[in-house]
Amino acid sequence: MPTEKLLFSINTHMNKKYIRQQNPFVVPTTDGKLIEEHYGLASSGDKQFSVAHMIAPAGWSEPFQTPEFDEVTVIVNGQKQFEIDNEKIILKAGESILIKGGTRVRYSNPFENACEYWSFCVPAFSVQSVNRE
Repeated sequence: MPTEKLLFSINTHMNKKYIRQQNPFVVPTTDGKLIEEHYGLASSGDKQFSVAHMIAPAGWSEPFQTPEFDEVTVIVNGQKQFEIDNEKIILKAGESILIKGGTRVRYSNPFENACEYWSFCVPAFSVQSVNRE
């Protein structure tokens, strides 16, 4: 979303008691993962928290990271693998996990099917605070 449009969108909602999100910000990726941020820095300018819907394709992975934010992941469909302190944790549909800020973690989907999930970050996700290796 162009900066002018984002600022206009934020300013028009400042006096309302709610913000209805009908067009989440689709984060550009090069790895086939769909990221739709509904609330957060990129979509609503909110620094306090972010909420994103994601679909990680089969075989997807990303490098280790040590985020400065807490992150809750809720699996909707499929499975997702988390590597934390030499432990592999596999979450399935209906399960969730809280990973505290400052924890070194690697996310992946080494499985045969895509994984759909929601991510909630406090404070909001930012490229500067994710600290990917």
